[in-house]
Amino acid sequence: MGNVAEPMIRLILVDDHLIVRDGIKSLLSGVERFEIVGEADSGSYLFALLKTIVPDVILLDINLPDISGIEITKRLKLEYPQVGVLILSMYNTEDYIFNAIRAGAKSYLPKTTNRQELEAAVCAVYRGEEYFSQSISNIILRSFIQQAQSPDEKKEDQLTAREIEILRLFAEGMTNTEIADQLFISVRTVESHKNHIMQKLELKSTVDLIKFAIKNKIIEI
Repeated sequence: MGNVAEPMIRLILVDDHLIVRDGIKSLLSGVERFEIVGEADSGSYLFALLKTIVPDVILLDINLPDISGIEITKRLKLEYPQVGVLILSMYNTEDYIFNAIRAGAKSYLPKTTNRQELEAAVCAVYRGEEYFSQSISNIILRSFIQQAQSPDEKKEDQLTAREIEILRLFAEGMTNTEIADQLFISVRTVESHKNHIMQKLELKSTVDLIKFAIKNKIIEI
């Protein structure tokens, strides 16, 4: 039997500049498994479009004429939690990046991103994973280092040895599948442990988990 074809990834592009949307379409035109099923130039048009077609991933600009990309991401997380959000922006400052992540974006890339990295990011978001370009990762890491002043020792004591191990591997950049393979447990068990960790530590996002690991020296920078 031949290899089973990979499923198509359905995309919607959201940017108020036609030339940018055309550029993204051109960039992704050679990727056979990507299908661009819609375009929108505003938040209101996007939500009208979503009533008729729901994609796997939305490539979203932050600066739109009616609703900000941050607010759109928050609303998408509530109304369409199955849809992955990838932010493509020219605004690559700490505030924009962290606000997007807190809102629920799985990926944040500068608009200078090349085709190979954009393809990798879309596929990661489709799998439910996070993806950040090196320049964005550097900004996030620099912020963590600046803020990592006092360890939360009491909270760390609440974690089991297995939870600390999973937290360390996750903070080092491993995916749920990679962690499961290394520890000989199921992906579902890894996800369950991560949920318990976040509940115990009262954390709300992946970024908060990594920040906690750095502050408490569970991983070394």
